Amino acid sequence: MSALYDFKKISSNFNVGGEFVSCEPYGEGHINQTFLLLMKEGEREVKYILQRINSTLFTDVPRLMQNIKLVTDFAREQIALAGGNPDRESLTVISAKDGNAYYFDGENYFRVYIFIDDSTAYQVVENPKHFYESAVAFGNFANLLAKFDASKLYEPLPNFHNTVKRFEALEQAIKEDKVGRAKDVKAEIEFALARKELSAKIVSKLESGEIPLKVTHNDTKLNNVLIDNATDKAVAVIDLDTIMPGTICYDFGDSIRFGCNPAAEDEKDLSKVNFSIALFEEYVKGYLFALNGTITKAEAQNLALGAIMMTYECGIRFLADHLNGDTYFRIKREGHNLDRARTQFKLVSDMEKCFDEMNAIVNKYYAG
Repeated sequence: MSALYDFKKISSNFNVGGEFVSCEPYGEGHINQTFLLLMKEGEREVKYILQRINSTLFTDVPRLMQNIKLVTDFAREQIALAGGNPDRESLTVISAKDGNAYYFDGENYFRVYIFIDDSTAYQVVENPKHFYESAVAFGNFANLLAKFDASKLYEPLPNFHNTVKRFEALEQAIKEDKVGRAKDVKAEIEFALARKELSAKIVSKLESGEIPLKVTHNDTKLNNVLIDNATDKAVAVIDLDTIMPGTICYDFGDSIRFGCNPAAEDEKDLSKVNFSIALFEEYVKGYLFALNGTITKAEAQNLALGAIMMTYECGIRFLADHLNGDTYFRIKREGHNLDRARTQFKLVSDMEKCFDEMNAIVNKYYAG
């Protein structure tokens, strides 16, 4: 993989000091190609993250990088004002020598970040403390950017969390039934269609202004938070490609969808798929503590709904892709997207049964 690129030449186009040492594959990301770049400055080796940006998915890289630069510059300023360390508590974009936040070699787009040392991105919730810390991290992230004008941001993936549009796409997939699978998934289709009214509940509140438009991360999984190796405390939020205008109810909801289920997202045995109310409370406690009063009453009242919404949305996307012949999500076996849809629908069902308890937990920690 690394032999494909002339990293010495690529790195020379960025404002990094010293002499090139090496650049090797790093991390477990699936969208962009990530590398650890080593430069030697005198007797000291300095680390950077270098990434080849997936310009097939992100078709307007200049505007994507403008998003990231706007948000990280604002966050760094807020961190510095609070007496923190911006180089450690935020991603830091290293500009190219032409002044852009990226370098284009005629075929590929690259970017460089300061490497945040002595920290780990965990792929699964092995320790409830880490899940709590991820809540603190995403709460801090939302808090840092609460005063940022989200309307300045470009939408790299338009209608990404417009659940109304996602539901319409499912209806179209059912109608077209391109590969003849609808007859075998009647129960899943019935489950999804019976909850049509869910699709507009948060979208309509955003459109009316009841819920404020804010900066949203849109991929709030545990593995997008760096945890300090020595203290087990959250350090920084990473992977900002999907930064867009939206509601923090989306970000909160996606964290719950991902983190409060002990089973895999594609688990076939649904008896293993369960919504953990204990982990939900752990996350709520950390998230609301970190938000520190910037969350509105309307946002707080819709956090639990956001968890159901994001899980339902993910389920109908998997189901639509199954009906369309698995054209969007990568699959490793026949029926893979159907298995994914079923796990999400099982979680929706569990959350619906716990909905009153979920709201009571939010109210317990909401200090508005």
